[in-house]
Amino acid sequence: MPADTATDKCSYGHRLVQILKKLNQGDKLDPKTLADEFGVNLRAIQRDLNERFAFLNLHKVDGRYQMPPALLGKLNFRDVERFASLAGVRGLYPSLTDDFLRELIDTRMQSALLVKGLQYEELSGSQHILFGELEDAIRTHSHIAYTYEKADGLKSYLQVEPYKLVNHDGIWYLAAKDGGRLKAFTLVKIDRLQVTSTFFTPDPAVNATLSAEDGIWLNEKKFEVVLKITGTAANFFRRRKLVANQVIEKELQDGGIIVSAKVAHANQILPIVRQWIPCIRIISPEGLQAEMEIEIRSYLNA
Repeated sequence: MPADTATDKCSYGHRLVQILKKLNQGDKLDPKTLADEFGVNLRAIQRDLNERFAFLNLHKVDGRYQMPPALLGKLNFRDVERFASLAGVRGLYPSLTDDFLRELIDTRMQSALLVKGLQYEELSGSQHILFGELEDAIRTHSHIAYTYEKADGLKSYLQVEPYKLVNHDGIWYLAAKDGGRLKAFTLVKIDRLQVTSTFFTPDPAVNATLSAEDGIWLNEKKFEVVLKITGTAANFFRRRKLVANQVIEKELQDGGIIVSAKVAHANQILPIVRQWIPCIRIISPEGLQAEMEIEIRSYLNA
């Protein structure tokens, strides 16, 4: 019997996405067949279908699971990825009840939440309350005010326009406009929240930006980074977008690839590059590879 690999974030997330894709296209799913396909035990698949996707009200006929006819084909690929993410961590996020997730299905993700990844951050009791208050403010398009913990001390924010609660790499952020600029605020650093009695008109372009953005770096001024990736690392970058706004520009004869990415800050991409040394090299902007190498040498010699 194969082992349950649900703790493997990559294979786990892939499994949920693939199962939801099959359901969305009308497949009738046999749990045993799925267990064999994904190399996990039968119990893991049963949890997926009966617990993680409980909000779908799946029909079970002759031991096979299928999507209710009213929901068939309603999800596009981006919807599938997001709902699979929500299903994978639903027990760990505030407010993700079956009723709430069904509402998201009906509105096709027109909600206050945006999840990027399958990790999670546990929120304390007071943060759960803050989370709910922010959700309400986002849905009612209410201005908010709060204090925020910055490196140089507390800063007060007034007349902020909240757009989304974004989970990126396990951390919750508030995506909001302050003074006309789109910013990301770490949720646990927000304090003394006040939901005001004034309202704002949401900008559709902001929601489009948040949906398209691969990360939480919301700086509108981005620059292009070009990477050369070789060896076994190239296959990982082919299968998944491992850097922000990744595009495979060229396939190389030696099996490597040239990848471009749009980033707001060098620190958005350097940690990924360091993880894949020596199979990855920064081609441009000029000097960024050398700066990284100097930093690594300094660390090793310390």
